[in-house]
Amino acid sequence: MIAVIVLMVVIVATLAVGTALRTRSGKLRTTGDDASVGTHELHPALATAGVGDGIPVVLHFSAPWCGPCAAVRRVVVQVLDRDPGRAREVELDLDENPVLARKLGVLSLPTTFVFDGEGRERFRASGVPSADDLRTALSSL
Repeated sequence: MIAVIVLMVVIVATLAVGTALRTRSGKLRTTGDDASVGTHELHPALATAGVGDGIPVVLHFSAPWCGPCAAVRRVVVQVLDRDPGRAREVELDLDENPVLARKLGVLSLPTTFVFDGEGRERFRASGVPSADDLRTALSSL
């Protein structure tokens, strides 16, 4: 009887965690005005990619083996094509940039960041963000 109760508790906990993760997937979260001030100093790869040179950057980590990463690519291109020059897209391969991904706290793919023109991380999303959310985030910069 105790084994059945333990099993039920484990199942309920697993469902709760899964639901919570699914609810957050793709949602752009504000990381705050003071988050990662001087992020481009965190790793030379960010400065090399153009983060912090005065233009907002939508940076997303991907990998050839990541299926949803292609959807992120389409969303980012769709948003940036509607307002050319507003921001720049940077796509980094997780397998080629593991140190930077670790320093930025990338735990899953795809992960998308929005940096302001000064190189501060302003938003992040795990999963595929919606075009409307990404557009709203960029318009706030």
